[in-house]
Amino acid sequence: MSDAELAAHLAQYAGRILLEVRDSGMFAGKALGKAGDETANQFLVHALRHQRPDDGLLSEECKDTAERLTKSRVWIVDPVDGTREYGEARSDWAVHVALAIDGVPAIGAVALPGLDGGLVLRSDAP
Repeated sequence: MSDAELAAHLAQYAGRILLEVRDSGMFAGKALGKAGDETANQFLVHALRHQRPDDGLLSEECKDTAERLTKSRVWIVDPVDGTREYGEARSDWAVHVALAIDGVPAIGAVALPGLDGGLVLRSDAP
């Protein structure tokens, strides 16, 4: 699987997970936003460490470490862009997965699962 395909797949799948968390009815409001962020982040971090173990990782939801600065390839994720909107069961939130190579954005994927049928946008070029 190419990096662009992986980014799009992970963004889309994380979006599905977020919809399941929201639809479970176990959380509401800020608690839903927090649960969604944590769950999607765990999925993305685990999947990227499994699929691309030699790459660095920067997530909005994890403490940053200096290790990623030693890596040529760094994945950048935001599990829920629009946590408040997600917690309010709105549709205007997204999942972002990107890859920078030598500090330059190389690819990116954005999933908009709250839209009817979901939508995944992908860029394979800077």
